[in-house]
Amino acid sequence: MNVWHNVAFAPSLPVWALAAFGVLSLGFCAYGLIRRAPGMFWRFAAMLVLLFWLSGPRLLHPVFRPVPQDVLMVVDHSPSMALRNRQSIVDETATALRAAAAHLPGMTLHTVIAHGGVGHGTRLFDALDQADLPQGRFSGAILLTDGMDHDVPQRLPDRFHSPDGTALPLHVLLSGRGEETDRRLRILQAPPFAIVGQKATLRVQVDDLGTDGQPHQAVLSIREGQSPQHDVPVTTGQPQDLTVHIRQPGEMLVGLSVSALPGEVSDINNRDVVRINGVRDRLKVLLVSGTPNQGERVWRSLLKADPSVDLVHFTILRPPDKDDGTPLSDLALIPFPIKELFQDRIRQFDLIILDGFHNAGILPQEYLANIADYVRGGGGLLLTAGPEFVEDGTLQDTPLNTVMPAHVPGDGVVVRKFQPQLTSLGRRHPVTAGLPDAPTGPDNGWGPWYRALRPDRQQGETLMNGPDAQPLLVLDRVDRGRVALLLSDQLWLWSRGEGGGGPQPELLRRLSHWLMKEPQLEENQLQATISDNRLLITRHTAASVVPPPARITAPDGHEQSLPLVRASDGVFTATLDANGPYGIWTVREDGLTAFAAPAVTDPIERRDLRATASLLAPLAKASGGGVQWLPSAASAPALHQVTPGTALTGRDWIGFPRRVAQANAEARPTDLLPAWAAMALALLLLFVGWRREGR
Repeated sequence: MNVWHNVAFAPSLPVWALAAFGVLSLGFCAYGLIRRAPGMFWRFAAMLVLLFWLSGPRLLHPVFRPVPQDVLMVVDHSPSMALRNRQSIVDETATALRAAAAHLPGMTLHTVIAHGGVGHGTRLFDALDQADLPQGRFSGAILLTDGMDHDVPQRLPDRFHSPDGTALPLHVLLSGRGEETDRRLRILQAPPFAIVGQKATLRVQVDDLGTDGQPHQAVLSIREGQSPQHDVPVTTGQPQDLTVHIRQPGEMLVGLSVSALPGEVSDINNRDVVRINGVRDRLKVLLVSGTPNQGERVWRSLLKADPSVDLVHFTILRPPDKDDGTPLSDLALIPFPIKELFQDRIRQFDLIILDGFHNAGILPQEYLANIADYVRGGGGLLLTAGPEFVEDGTLQDTPLNTVMPAHVPGDGVVVRKFQPQLTSLGRRHPVTAGLPDAPTGPDNGWGPWYRALRPDRQQGETLMNGPDAQPLLVLDRVDRGRVALLLSDQLWLWSRGEGGGGPQPELLRRLSHWLMKEPQLEENQLQATISDNRLLITRHTAASVVPPPARITAPDGHEQSLPLVRASDGVFTATLDANGPYGIWTVREDGLTAFAAPAVTDPIERRDLRATASLLAPLAKASGGGVQWLPSAASAPALHQVTPGTALTGRDWIGFPRRVAQANAEARPTDLLPAWAAMALALLLLFVGWRREGR
């Protein structure tokens, strides 16, 4: 550093006067030298000292003033902060720190809220990176959290390194009294689907966090759907396989809960709910077409398009009593396996469809009786009837008549144009409710048919009417099985677009799945779902009256009743606040039971609920910052500005290096030659000159 760059002059006399004094001094010295006067040199030196003093030499010292510095304060608002009083502690501490920063010159404390809970856990360092600060003014950061952060970097981020290479402090303030313990239940493996009637295997593990790491014994409680709860012993830290039984199709909730660890921070993650969808193994359908007809292609297209259906289809090309001279080898691809289908393997089918089937001696009476027994035992039977239903050999004159929902007399064939119409029950029943373009009057809706059967008696439920408001589609339950009878053979006209067509694929799909007892097509069903902390109850009923109130049991055992409100034909709903404890909610109504459980909004947050310094302490130490616990808001540390190179944290305070910069065009002057020194030096030089002259 060049010292002369910091020297300035403030002369006491005008420059011309100083110049004149200098010239006179030089002349006087020259005259003395010419005359060889003794001591002249010392007298000239004294004059130079006086001249230098009169010129006012000063040393300029730079003036440093505090410069603006920005400190980031990240306040954790993630779901784990709702435990105990963590959130109130950090919020009140943040308020206190902002008030303290307002009294520190040049310091601006910026607050950033880290919400978390969006599927990625708590991300405090992402919040730091997203903060918008002026370039070059970042001075450090404060993290107000419980210590459970899910984006902790491997090393201190680059922004915590100043241009001169020194680290900027990262202070971590933790809400709590110290390290905590927590027990958690983890689902290691759970199948999303399982075959109905089989078993599914879950793999779970119970972990004790913040303890000595030694295995402990715990009790795991399991609740499978409507089955009673049962307990199994587990060892912490070790995977455990559990077997659950899938008893019916549809979603099955398996509730799991483990006993609490004494002193743990929370038991929220001691519970979990596993959702397993029970699906049937490939559905087996037997389709027998009495004669080749337009409708059998419709059936084949529908059933073959469903990958979950195994279809066995036979068409009776020629009855046994008909002889037209055609060789059998030209008529039958394979022999009709009557005994195998209708005796040996009949129980393997989920649905039997008889499409325009005219017996005429094809099936012996004992096999028809087997079909009736199959229905009573829980099977599904669908019959589509045309003119053959009233001819000789009709199925109405066989043992199958005992399970048919309607009877058609011999003159019951009606041949004329008509439009299928939904009955009032059909508008509520899941099989036909909401079908596309459903007719609202005789002049709109689906395309026409031209032939139907008029029964003289029927039982069960009529969903569609034909000509003269006579039953067209009739459903019935027979013991444990189900039967559907379509009293027309012209459904195929809709697939050809006759008169605009109709919802033929959807109707047949619903009809066949209702016969195979698909839960979503039950006319009396109860559903419960939880979304956004709201429990939605949906009750489907074929009855026209309002069902009784639903009885709701919360996961903690609290019960209450809730009335249902009509939403549409056959649908009644109710909603309830489900902010209670996490677990399975049970809804019962009129003999039906449904279960619901909320989805975990952020499973990452539930993995570890402890307040801990283990994750953030290494970064704080690397930055020179500190880690302090906040048992209460009153324990908030003081905020200081400290001299660079000194400690940045203490027992009850945290600090940031004071930042200063040289003020432009501003300096503090110091006299290089004070008056007293100039006078003393000049007198000394004159005295020396006088002594020389005296010799």
